[in-house]
Amino acid sequence: MSKERDYYFEQYQDRKMKKWAGFYLSEHTAIIEQEKKIRPAEKKIQMSWSEIDEVLAQAFQNQVEVRIQKEELDCEGNYGADIIGMIQGHDELGIYVGGHKIGYDEIRHVQLY
Repeated sequence: MSKERDYYFEQYQDRKMKKWAGFYLSEHTAIIEQEKKIRPAEKKIQMSWSEIDEVLAQAFQNQVEVRIQKEELDCEGNYGADIIGMIQGHDELGIYVGGHKIGYDEIRHVQLY
């Protein structure tokens, strides 16, 4: 029996990572592919307060969506995704856009969308 076992181990070729490929679910592979495509948001130009105020006023009066980049970095030093939506309201501290409250001092860049 030991000769048979020795023969088996001599002939067996390990497929290494190929044998584990069957354990990935399609959802896992889709998520992996999606993460490869994600790129950090580009750093946009820092606008002055007067420029920001002008664009926000124009968007509010004409009921146009805005795209806002916040002055906020993640742990890797990248900017988050832009907040896009209609200006739903405002107060002395900030504006409400797409269900988010954004402080005036948090806005880095704003543009009409």
